[in-house]
Amino acid sequence: MELPRGAEIWILILVVVVLFGAKRLPDAARGLGRSIRILKTETKGVVGEDDSKTVASEASPAATEQPSTEKSEN
Repeated sequence: MELPRGAEIWILILVVVVLFGAKRLPDAARGLGRSIRILKTETKGVVGEDDSKTVASEASPAATEQPSTEKSEN
């Protein structure tokens, strides 16, 4: 599948302008930009959570425990 070139791009732009109208087009673009920004921040949060879970699960429980230095009294 090829990407649109030349006249195809102009036809797509014309269709978008006719569908949304010249007055609503800036608002639609602004809303699309906000949605993309929100999506990026949410996906960064998900990736960060996955990384921290992986690091925590890779550490063995024995390595995280501190050895006891106190002597037990019997």
